[in-house]
Amino acid sequence: MKKWIAAACMLTMTASLLTACGQSGSGAEEAAQPDDMVQTEGETEAGSEAEAAGAEEAAGGRTTFTVGFDAEFPPYGYKDDSGEYVGFDLDLARAVCEKNGWEFVAQPIDWDAKDMELSSGAIDCIWNGFTMNGREDDYTWSVPYIDNSQVFVVPAESGIATKADLAGKAVGVQKDSSALAALTDEENQENLDLAASFANLVEYADYNTAFMDLEAGAIEALAIDIGVASYQIASRGDGYVMLKEPLSTEQYGIGFNKGNDELKDIVEQSLLELYAEGVVAQKAEQYGIDASMICLGNDK
Repeated sequence: MKKWIAAACMLTMTASLLTACGQSGSGAEEAAQPDDMVQTEGETEAGSEAEAAGAEEAAGGRTTFTVGFDAEFPPYGYKDDSGEYVGFDLDLARAVCEKNGWEFVAQPIDWDAKDMELSSGAIDCIWNGFTMNGREDDYTWSVPYIDNSQVFVVPAESGIATKADLAGKAVGVQKDSSALAALTDEENQENLDLAASFANLVEYADYNTAFMDLEAGAIEALAIDIGVASYQIASRGDGYVMLKEPLSTEQYGIGFNKGNDELKDIVEQSLLELYAEGVVAQKAEQYGIDASMICLGNDK
C-alpha cells in the first residue's frame, strides 16, 4: 500500500513538473514573441523605406520617358527596315534617357491628336520636328535646337522654278503641319495670296503618301520641312528639287505640358550636355541634317 501511494505521488509530482515546464516555456515564448515581432516589422519597414528612397533617388522620381512622335517623319522619327523606331530626335531622346537612367519609350501618335496624347499623360513630351513658332504659349518648351524652313518640293522636270509658278497647281501639305500653318496664317498676306493662287491645297496624313501622289502626278508640288525634304530627295534619287524661295522659317523645340518645367529642365540640361559632348553634331551628320541647322548654344 505504501509502495502504491509512493508511486502515485511520484507520478503526480512528475506531471506537475512537466506542466510547470510547459507553462514556463509558453509564457517565455509569448512574452518574447511580441518584442521579436515588433523588432522584425520595424526592421522590415525601415528596410523597405530605405530601398524605396534609394530607388527614387537613383531614378530621379521617374523610371520611363515616353516620347510622342510621327512615325513617318524622317529623318526625325520613323521606322527603319528592321522595324525599329529611329531618327535624329529619337536617338537624342534615347541618349537623354541613358544620362538619367530612364527607360526610353517611343510612342508613335497621330499628329493631329498630339495635344490629347500629351494632356492625357499618354506621352511625356512631343519631340519630333515640332515647330515652336506660333505655339509659344501652348506648351512649356525646351530651348530651340534646330533652325528649320518650310520649302516646296517639285518634280525636277516640272518647269516650276519659283513660288509664282505654283499658280493654278495642285499643292500638297501635311495636316496640322507648320507648312499648312504658314499657308493659312492670317497675319501673312503674302502666303495667303500664294495659297489662294493654287488650284487646290490637298492635306495628307503623312509625307510618304504625299510623295506617292507627287510621283503619280496627283499633285504638282509639296510644301514640307526642309530637313524632311532633303532626306526624301536624297532617298528618291534625282527626280525632285526644292524651290530656292522658302515658304517660311521656324525653329524646333521639345514640347511639354504647360507648366511641366521640372521635366523640361532635366531634359533640356541633358540635351545641352549632349551638344557639348558632340553627340548632337554626330547624330545630325548620321541623319543628313546640315550642321548649320543646329542652333543649340546660340544666343537667339
